[in-house]
This record gives sequence, structure tokens and C-alpha cells, in this order.
Amino acid sequence: MLSKIDNKKDSKSDIYIGKYTYDGYVRLVESFHHHVAPGVIIGGFMVDLAESQLPKGEIFDAICETRKCLPDAIQLLTPCTIGNGWLRVVHLGRFAMIFYEKEHGKGIRVFLDESKMDAWQEIKAWYFNLKPKKDQDSELLMRQIREAGLGILSWEEVIIRSEFLKKRPGSHNGMCPSCGQSELIPGVDLCQKCQKKIPYLI
Repeated sequence: MLSKIDNKKDSKSDIYIGKYTYDGYVRLVESFHHHVAPGVIIGGFMVDLAESQLPKGEIFDAICETRKCLPDAIQLLTPCTIGNGWLRVVHLGRFAMIFYEKEHGKGIRVFLDESKMDAWQEIKAWYFNLKPKKDQDSELLMRQIREAGLGILSWEEVIIRSEFLKKRPGSHNGMCPSCGQSELIPGVDLCQKCQKKIPYLI
């Protein structure tokens, strides 16, 4: 649920990501992500580009097309989080995000554009894993990300498919007839534990 807010820039020469200076955003990313991840920094520029194309004053939900890095950028810069349900991760393996109005699904998709990377060889090497991480020049990579900014991104208008606009069912306080403990999801006879769909052993 992204609410478009105008952010005041102190200087035309300053780089801002959302309401933060570039350096302030980098510190925020390090604090939240525990690492200055290139993908989260690029994701900040992606959120900015999306906001610039969205109608002001409207509320939007978000879809992230990868689990890697981008969800954190969305959660840092917008009210959309996985916890409140306004951000959904649909793992397609694409470095892209969508902000859309949830009634009719009209939105903006922003993506890292591979065709624009030739001028930024360290970004290209990082994105395509062209060299081992230990051989990457992290200082050069971060410098190129800052300099490239929106220049390595593209956007397009999209319409979210109707099945993704349907309200997702929540849980209710029913008890599992097998173990007598777990909440049940409506329409499911046994809880996830008793269906052996949990990621741990007891």
C-alpha cells in the first residue's frame, strides 16, 4: 500500500532515494540488511522511478518478482511490507517490482534493464556473475551504481491479472482434528504440520 509522498530535495546536486540522501539510504540499508547490498541500493532507485510515474495521493500495493534484495528496498521506502500484506513476493527470478492500485490492478513495473548496462561494466559483472565475488571491485561497483542511478532502469505500464487481485484467505481459529493444536486454513482438513509440510523435524 504505497502512499505517494513528495520528498523535498535540499539541493539539485544531491542524490536522494526517497526522503533520504544517498549516503543516508546506504546507512539505512546497512542497518536493516546487515550489509550494503548492491541490489537493495539499486532497489531504492527503482522505488523512486516507480513513484515518479504513479499518480500522487493514491494508495498502491506491491509485487516483487524476486526474493533477493528488492523486497527490503520496498519495505524500507514504502508502507508495503510482507507482514502487512501490501507486499507480495512472486519469485520469477527477475529483478523487477510492480506498484499497482489493488481494485483494478493498473500499475507500473520497474526493472533493471540489461540492455543499459554496457556503460557500467562492474554492474554488469555483478548482475550476470561474470566473475567470482572475491574478484569483484566492490568500491567501483558501488560508485557505478551511484553514478548510473535511474539510467540502468526501465519501466512499463502493466495490469495485474485478476487472480492476483483476489483477497487472499486468512487463517481462522479452528483446531486441527489430528493434533488438536494448530489453526486451520479455511477449506483445508489438516494443518500444515500434520500434512508434513513444515520445514523442521520434532
